[in-house]
Parts: sequence; C-alpha cells; structure tokens
Amino acid sequence: MANTHDTGYKLLFSTPELVRDLILGFVPDDWLHGLDYSTLERVPGSYVTEDFTNRADDIVWRVKVGGEWVYLYLLIEFQSSVDKYMALRMMVYGGLLYQDLIKRGEVLADGRLPPVLPIVLYNGSQRWSAVTDVFELIPPVPGLVEQFKPRLKYLLIDENAWSDSELASLKNLVAAVFRIEHPASPAAIGDLLSLLDEWLAERPDLRRMFALWIRATLMRKAEYRIVLPRIDDLQELNVMLAERLEEWAQAYKAEGKAEGKAEGKAEGKAEGKAEGEALALQKLLKKRFGAVPPDVLAQISRASLEQIDAWLDQVLDAGSLDSIFGTSTR
Repeated sequence: MANTHDTGYKLLFSTPELVRDLILGFVPDDWLHGLDYSTLERVPGSYVTEDFTNRADDIVWRVKVGGEWVYLYLLIEFQSSVDKYMALRMMVYGGLLYQDLIKRGEVLADGRLPPVLPIVLYNGSQRWSAVTDVFELIPPVPGLVEQFKPRLKYLLIDENAWSDSELASLKNLVAAVFRIEHPASPAAIGDLLSLLDEWLAERPDLRRMFALWIRATLMRKAEYRIVLPRIDDLQELNVMLAERLEEWAQAYKAEGKAEGKAEGKAEGKAEGKAEGEALALQKLLKKRFGAVPPDVLAQISRASLEQIDAWLDQVLDAGSLDSIFGTSTR
C-alpha cells in the first residue's frame, strides 16, 4: 500500500467511531454487535521481537466484554493489493501482540490469553484472491504431520464486495469511506460530503479529519486531475469540489475532443463530450433536487450522448426527478 494512503487509513481508524462502525456495519456477528463500544481503547501497536528487531504494527483496539475487564483485541491490517501470504503475516502479527501482552501483564485473570479478531481491510481494485487461513498455504502431508499444521484465520473485509446502493442504505461512517474510495461518479462525492456534514454536526474533530482525508484521496486519483488547497472544513470542501468538478468536466470534454481530432477518431470526441455533459447534468440535478439517487447516477453513466443532451434540456423545467427519469428514482 502506498505510504500516503496507508497513513490516511490509519488516521481514520485511529478514532473509535470508525472502528465501531466497521464492526457494526461489516462484521456479521450478533455477539460482537452487542458489545459496549463506548469502552473502545487504542492498544500500543509497536512490538519488539525476541531478537530485538522492532516491528511497528497496524491499528489495534480493545473493548470490554460485559462488565468484566476481558478484552477483545481487534487487529486491523490495511491492504490495497492482494498479498498471497497475508494469512502468515497475520499469524506473525498476532503472535507479536500476544508476546507483548504477556510482557505487560495484560493477560486474563486466569492466565489465559485474550481473544484476538484479526481483520484485513482491503480496498484494491481487484477482488481478493488470497487464502484466509495459514493452514491452506501448506500442502497436505501424510500421517501425523498433517495434524500439526498451523491454523490461523483472519476476517476479510473487501470493499469491492458491496455495491454503492448497498452502502448507501447504511448510516455508517465506514460505508461512507468505502463510497468515497469507489464513487459512482466524481459528482457523487458531493452528496457524501453533505451526508458527513450532517452526521458529524456535533463532532468538529471528525469533520476536520474527514475533510483532510477526502482531499488527499481525491488528489491521488489521477483520473480526476483535481488539485485542491488545504481545506479542513467539509462545507468549504464541498463548495470548492463543486467548482473543481465543473472545471474538470470542461477540461475532460475539451481533451476528449482534442484526442479525437488528433487520432482521427470520432468516438474520442463523443466520449469526451459525453463525460463532460454527464458531470454537468449531475451537478444541475443536485442543485435542483438535492442528492441524486445511486440508480439515477448509474442510469446517467450508461446513457448515450443524445440521451444526456435530452435530459439536460429537461432539467430546468422539470418539477421532479421522476418527471425526467421516470419510475427508476422511486
């Protein structure tokens, strides 16, 4: 994972609200959902191996179980590319965590070790293909040896496994993060900023953190070519982003025409113009009717240039989204 992106994700998941929403929204387990996440605490994540080689680990949290000082440790590893040996890495990380807990005297009252939930959060473009149990990395062995092959599984949370419409149905900060990472369109990010602005009205610290992370996320996406000044306010970022998206749409439209002329390809012109007009349409729809539903965004992304032009002609006089797009918005 690129260092800047890794740092951004660590920043987000250094807050208990994001860890809580990750568990409640993306870990299907009733027992975990019933825990008191107001007790979440960060655990020091830098361990020393027996040969005194430091290994800085990723985000580790603990939470009380019931009223007892029993901890469930959530070890979260962030990935943007598939790692064939992730199961082995998680086994090593878990061992270092347990070793450190023993040294600090943070075992259970009876001397046993607290449970650990290893989580791999994956946000790469391809679906995850690596095994999730270290046992599967080792071929079958005849006889007694097979019984002693190590076992350790991790829980995979693959952002690609959820559609935008599924994520949109969740009032969940992590769902918003996933949608910003993989937006239906650049203009759709404005709707997400408005949602976050509403959800975090009483949390200026989280509003600032999200604004900084979203700015960094957008600027590293080469396909948008958006350069934004340092902004730490969600509302200001939304206004600035709307202006940049309009500029981006016009530039993309002009570039599509130029490439079509240079290469002698009519489709280059049409594609560039369609992208520009699609973004213009989305912006107008948002100004007139508020947040644009995911199914409408999907309809626009599949439409021909002629259809987009027809919708643009209707926007100013239409009374509702339904009058433009029919029953698909209901």
